[in-house]
Amino acid sequence: MDLDSLGRSPIGDLVHIDVPASELDGQPATYWAFAPAPLPDEPSLGLAALNVSTQAAMAVARLDQAMAQLPNPGLLLRPIIRREAVSTSALEGTYAAFDEVLESDFLEEKQMSAPQREIQNFVRAVDLATELLKTRPISRGVAGQLQKVIVRGTPGDTYEAGDLRKRQVYIGSRGRNISSARFVPCPPGDRLEEGFSDWEKWLNERNDIPIVVRMALAHYQFETLHPFNDGNGRLGRLISVLQLLEDGVLKMPALNLSPWLEARRDAYIDGLLEVSKTGKFDPWVEFFSTAVLEQANEGVQVISDLLNFRERTITKLRSENVRGSALQIVENLIGYPVIDVPTARRLTGKTFQAANNAINSLVDHGILREVTGKPINRLFACMEVLRIINRRQPA
Repeated sequence: MDLDSLGRSPIGDLVHIDVPASELDGQPATYWAFAPAPLPDEPSLGLAALNVSTQAAMAVARLDQAMAQLPNPGLLLRPIIRREAVSTSALEGTYAAFDEVLESDFLEEKQMSAPQREIQNFVRAVDLATELLKTRPISRGVAGQLQKVIVRGTPGDTYEAGDLRKRQVYIGSRGRNISSARFVPCPPGDRLEEGFSDWEKWLNERNDIPIVVRMALAHYQFETLHPFNDGNGRLGRLISVLQLLEDGVLKMPALNLSPWLEARRDAYIDGLLEVSKTGKFDPWVEFFSTAVLEQANEGVQVISDLLNFRERTITKLRSENVRGSALQIVENLIGYPVIDVPTARRLTGKTFQAANNAINSLVDHGILREVTGKPINRLFACMEVLRIINRRQPA
């Protein structure tokens, strides 16, 4: 850890921590952790940072309007949340292909791979978050419930899950000791309790700080405190989107921040640390606001492309005298780009045989492709919808 730079930070201080012999070159000693000061009530930002944050907020409003144009916005929300789950987990070192995650919706828990289970945990956390926010503000209790879901069944599912950590952690290469750590966050106990309480109060204060600026600052503080034993990155990025819901800018968690950040992982991590070193929020607010701006704009384009796909495909099928259940399934493909016959039956309200025939018709017309190669429990994918939703971010 860069003790020299962090020791001069104007927005935090280094705190002595006791370190076991195994963690510091074999000698029991003390080391240092960084405890951030409370966030400012009136952050001083330059015009560039304020300008891009304003543009970002306007783009989010356009995304919300685009979602409202859909006859069933919740349908599109399914793959949006799963795409976010894939990228936010990848940022923490858990990798699974987007289509594998969609396929895991049709598997029992015991059939999933470890990455699929971890990513499904995030999907469940988003569902829980939207329910909790109907009656409660973002708070320690809400964050704890979400973190517990995120780490369920993983190595992070310890006695600490769901509450602030009780032990010191550090961020760095696995297997290296604390003196090689990139960053050592706030020690557990009073400093962490006070720091998190200050963050919670700041988050829920009504003030004139623009929403995207508030998101950027809150995310910095949360990740710097590193309040839970595991899942802080995934939870912190989820909270950023929840701020938009709580503020009323978005009605649904339809913003995919993590794909943009995943493509710029080093800049993302460096940006957070640089705030602690310098106390300068402008570069970080510009970086974070750009993520919001570009991902909101991409979201609008994805919605437009999906609507075009649906209209174009239905028109094509009708010209080829395809009717009935097959068209109903196409209407739902933007939410179920991977689908099986039982799901098609449920969505159409028809018999299993009718749903099966409709699926086979869509395969014959090149709309769906069977992806399992199995005679039973088959899954079918709409490759065009997958390509539209799963856009790769340029680095």
